[in-house]
Amino acid sequence: MSQVSNIQQLIENSKVNESIARKLFEIETEILACQSSEELLQRLLGLIQEKFQLSGISLLLAEPTPISYLINGNLQSSWHQKNTRQISVQKLSQLHTDKKPFLTNELAQLDSVLPKNLLGDAQSAALTPLSLEGKLFGSLLFTDKASTRFHNKLGTFHLEQLAVKVSLCLSNVLIREQLEYMAHYDRLTGVANRRLMEVCISEELIRQRRYGVPFSVLFIDCNKFKAINDTYGHDCGDKVLAYVASQLQELVRENDKCFRYAGDEFVVVLASQTLPEAEQASDRLCDFFIKNPMPYQNMRLPITISCGAAASDGQQSMDELLKIADKNLYASKKAQNGMVFKL
Repeated sequence: MSQVSNIQQLIENSKVNESIARKLFEIETEILACQSSEELLQRLLGLIQEKFQLSGISLLLAEPTPISYLINGNLQSSWHQKNTRQISVQKLSQLHTDKKPFLTNELAQLDSVLPKNLLGDAQSAALTPLSLEGKLFGSLLFTDKASTRFHNKLGTFHLEQLAVKVSLCLSNVLIREQLEYMAHYDRLTGVANRRLMEVCISEELIRQRRYGVPFSVLFIDCNKFKAINDTYGHDCGDKVLAYVASQLQELVRENDKCFRYAGDEFVVVLASQTLPEAEQASDRLCDFFIKNPMPYQNMRLPITISCGAAASDGQQSMDELLKIADKNLYASKKAQNGMVFKL
């Protein structure tokens, strides 16, 4: 090959590398602005497939790893079900023994590693490892119908750069999501906490004052909760709180909100509900727990609740509204003393 031909080849290679680098920069710029792990992954996979005209792209999540656990916990949509796959750490490590991308057009090499039917009619594939602090947590799978697209003679520099940036971006988003969750949700019960309750009631008050839409609140506590802790232990008490919270969430309407207020106290915000409707909801909740004791060890533990209802008139503050509901709660508790179970 002549010197001129060599120079021309170098120029062509430079142009190709520049084009790839520009596309990767555009992808990086877009994913840096993503606010959630699901948004990041959807944008990432869509952009890569679009800009590089791939036949297929999937995210493989290695299990069990902390990162894959967090991602799976945050992604529950149909998109997630379609575009992500679980794979054992051991199997994924077989492909990325040196933490480098794995490229092949001999797809039989992947039969024992990848989930069935994942490759479809692809003739070549590239797997790009994702890792944090040296630990593998997943891999991006790129597939193409052309057998010449990916093979083991190709360089992997750009894929390695992409993997580093994706791993860091995803880690940052997951950390932010976890911090936001911890700030707004109760760790024991999984329901929203008092801080988020204050936001919710404030929004309902604004809506009522602006549009005249009613709303009510229920103040709820678990009857004889201290006696449960004293008799069965705090582990049982924690299970009672989790049981009550989960049942409340199941029993209220989709647009109603359940919050853990403090200790064994919960608040339910009933959107667009008047006082008579709130009182009906209160009766229904109390009746449910009377009829449905909590399974615990080899027994069914009677758990009952007391409820106090209050409807906003648009003039009260949030604290005033909750005080009315709390007062009605204790009036209800006093009236049903004979119904509360005895340990």
